[in-house]
Amino acid sequence: MATYKELLARKQELDAEIEEARRVEAEAALASVRETIAAFGFTPDDLFGTRRKSRSVPIAAPRFRHPETGETWGGRGPRPRWLKGKDPEQFRVGE
Repeated sequence: MATYKELLARKQELDAEIEEARRVEAEAALASVRETIAAFGFTPDDLFGTRRKSRSVPIAAPRFRHPETGETWGGRGPRPRWLKGKDPEQFRVGE
């Protein structure tokens, strides 16, 4: 029966062989892919698809402004702390 150190040494040898085999096969696969791309004239969009444009929600124009800090709020989403418990009309920005 092999000792622990002998098994570790064999494992290191196998790991090195595995990595070398992976590198050689990866190079061959990449060469094949490049050859196919060139033969058919594929573009990056053909290979990876096109990016979808993000559907962004338009930013609301500021409707309320804190007089001291200048912070603004467009009226969407949760009410800011500086407006809690206060009448928002006193902070309304002129139209």
